[in-house]
Amino acid sequence: MDQIKQYGKIFFLLAVFWGFSLSVNAKTQVEKLVCEYHTNPIGIDVKVPRLSWQIVTDQENLMQTAYEIRVAETPSDLNKKSKLVWSTGKVSSDQSVNVLYEGPALESMQGVYWQVRVWDNNDKATKWSEPASWEMGILSPDLWAASWITMKNEPQKEGSKPAHYYRSEFSSGKKVSSARIYATSLGIYELFINGEKVGDELFTPGWTSYNKRLQYQTYDVTDMIQQKNAIGAVVGDGWYRGNIGFSTQHNYYGEQIALLVQLKINYTDGTSETITTDKNWKVSDGPIRESDIYNGETYDANLEMDGWTSSGFNDGSWQNVSILDHSKDILIAPQGEPVKAIEELKPIKSLTTPKGEMVFDMGQNMVGWVRLKIQGKKGDIITLKFAEVLDKEGNFYTANLRSAKATDTYILKGDGVEIYEPKFTFHGFRFVQIEGVDKMPEMDQITGVVIYSDMEPTGIFSCSDSLINQLQHNIQWGQKGNFLDVPTDCPQRNERLGWTGDAQVFSPTAAFNFDVAPFYTKWLRDLAADQVENGVVPHVIPDVLNGGGGSTAWADAAIIVPWTTYLSYGDTRVLKVQYPSMKAWVEYMRSRAGDDNLWTGDTHYGDWLAFATTRSDYPGATTEKDLIATAYYSYSSGLLAKIAAIVGKDDEAKKYQKLSENIKKAFVQEFVTPAGRLVSHTQTAYCLALSFDLLPEDLISRAAQYLADDVKKMGHLTTGFVGTPLLCKTLSDYGFADLAFMLLNRKAYPSWLYPVTQGATTIWERWDGQKPDGTFQSVGMNSFNHYAYGAIGEWLYTYVSGLNIDAQSPGYKHFTLAPHPGGGLTNAQVQYKSLYGKIESGWEIEGNTMVYKVVIPANTSATVVLPGASLDNVTLNTQPLKATDKKAEQVEKGVSLTLGSGTYQFSYAL
Repeated sequence: MDQIKQYGKIFFLLAVFWGFSLSVNAKTQVEKLVCEYHTNPIGIDVKVPRLSWQIVTDQENLMQTAYEIRVAETPSDLNKKSKLVWSTGKVSSDQSVNVLYEGPALESMQGVYWQVRVWDNNDKATKWSEPASWEMGILSPDLWAASWITMKNEPQKEGSKPAHYYRSEFSSGKKVSSARIYATSLGIYELFINGEKVGDELFTPGWTSYNKRLQYQTYDVTDMIQQKNAIGAVVGDGWYRGNIGFSTQHNYYGEQIALLVQLKINYTDGTSETITTDKNWKVSDGPIRESDIYNGETYDANLEMDGWTSSGFNDGSWQNVSILDHSKDILIAPQGEPVKAIEELKPIKSLTTPKGEMVFDMGQNMVGWVRLKIQGKKGDIITLKFAEVLDKEGNFYTANLRSAKATDTYILKGDGVEIYEPKFTFHGFRFVQIEGVDKMPEMDQITGVVIYSDMEPTGIFSCSDSLINQLQHNIQWGQKGNFLDVPTDCPQRNERLGWTGDAQVFSPTAAFNFDVAPFYTKWLRDLAADQVENGVVPHVIPDVLNGGGGSTAWADAAIIVPWTTYLSYGDTRVLKVQYPSMKAWVEYMRSRAGDDNLWTGDTHYGDWLAFATTRSDYPGATTEKDLIATAYYSYSSGLLAKIAAIVGKDDEAKKYQKLSENIKKAFVQEFVTPAGRLVSHTQTAYCLALSFDLLPEDLISRAAQYLADDVKKMGHLTTGFVGTPLLCKTLSDYGFADLAFMLLNRKAYPSWLYPVTQGATTIWERWDGQKPDGTFQSVGMNSFNHYAYGAIGEWLYTYVSGLNIDAQSPGYKHFTLAPHPGGGLTNAQVQYKSLYGKIESGWEIEGNTMVYKVVIPANTSATVVLPGASLDNVTLNTQPLKATDKKAEQVEKGVSLTLGSGTYQFSYAL
């Protein structure tokens, strides 16, 4: 009975995750309407937004053949033809993703509602969907009536400065129809109305290239407006003027933090008014004495100002604000996902270390902070410190944080039970040390608050091996911890920067795990904004390294990340918008390579953190940087040619295709022997040459054999950041899947599972971040939450489970389901939420029988390949496949057939 209950619970959780309809009488209907990847967004500035929807049905092989969209200013007007803002009429099309709004241009702050209905391939129309909406933001700088306000004569001190507290009051005597706040800051802010926080977003306005692009947020505060009102805001240093980069570097973007707020209230009588930040606002410092992303926060509860965000507060001791002359021309609406507190964790145990440190183990390497519940005397100082690991002796270990103090300090006011959590800092940690208490607090006094960009989870991979499942867990948690408004390399030390190389190699895996289309859309705009005039792409985006950049495989993020976004979501706009940036990067490479088409001599990161050894004969894996640079030069040029064709630049498509081919010829002449051996005889070099199609046909099999021979000889991987994402894929593509599975299953260093055997709950920066004897790698660079090596996730999804994108029909309009059992696994399954709906590919082997279940969403099709199958012995949904109406054919790898939407289960003897 308990087992039945457990299965019921699992089904319910899956139903919640996938949004299953539990109705037994399901019909074809249109659901999940989104605008620019968001549900009912407000405050957007995309003037021609794109609309998408999903078709939910219980019918097989259902395709959309036509759609009709209607748009109106109110839900009731949708039913009145004369009141429509726009109607498409019936449009013959199977497009249901990113359909352009082509109605009249919408004005600033204008909101509309929309519905859609579709016709299927039986010419049957659905009912109209439930209404959805979108609302424009402030589309012109001239409409910003608010002034930038700041604190004049701010006390000067080294390092982090006290946060600013701003407030103002206003009256509203009429009945409110709607109210919107538009807000941003120099620094990071939290906003309050009448004692309540506005929204649930964190670290607003987010991190962008602040001197070129500054986001503002739009909040619906209709229900918060009263007759007498107070607006309050806290602004901290954040990325804007806080410590950022490798050395102590404050004020990178500016020396003054500031606030900009505009509240638009519409009344039911048709009138409106606007409340703005102006010279009449007041400002003070307060309990947040320091707030630094690397070093933590200091909070003095004795300086709290009860009621400061409510009307009637006595702010007589506060000073008048100063107006700051700062541009509003750079203000933009957000396109990414906001950072939020997504999950909470409780400690799994408390412990006292050999040194006597009182430590909580959260059980998971996480990013965020802890909420502390504490009681003590007025003036008592409680210190919280954060670490990812304990050392060999079991003591608290922070050396790998480098100069980041990662310390939160709370000064008690001595007024009963006090609850503290920081506002403007975050930490990467599993272990929390508490100082300033006489005895170990109870477990319920500590709560871990997990924060990351609010991306929708889209992919689940699992299999029969618990260690590989933990690896998948680690990959996803590494993404959570490092997708915090920008794709950071690590979340714990004095770095936390948007390294382009890490983002590039991980982007396909990232797009399986979560919906990253809005996340990348936002980040890529900053990449283009920070790109140097000569085409150099900085190493980190946003750039806080003063223009340093131009490294191969890192800067190629300018092309590869948009391409990944296109493949995963069918998003052609991201290609069009980023095209000038892509072209500039390829032209920079051309300028460095010159007429011989070989990019040599420049400084690059190379195959970062590849396998190394201290043995005297050094059987390490150093891949020549010139080889890597030239390989990426060809690859990115070829991708640019494909992209140019997609966006309608046919002449440039031909030009860059020819360039890519010429680079290939130069590559072979320079780096490949007549026998197919590469001058860098490394796994990474062969993976690049084979994956990037750099070799002539007659040398491919020989080069693949060299790769396989090296893997056999070493018995393990030797790749770094560049080669690791390609290794298993290349081996399996060229007939060496057994070696790919061997690498996956390996538990000793170096391998993906070695950190798992050491208790890792995220991906490590180094293969041997913690050695078997408990000692650590060099403290200078040893993050235990670094997602780059997690790029193996793509292979788990695409090869082991078999879900593959069709580049000719991107975004899963058509896809391939072709699993590959191996490595001793008895089952593997992937569930993926595409823009069209749920896709499932799950196989299980019992004895000599293969059972394979697939789910294909409406308005898509999939080519299914049944590995090792014979047409004569396959059953589909318990019937012989040959007896069904499905057209299948025997192919070299098994049985292949193309299917429309539906749920299908195949069974056959191996």
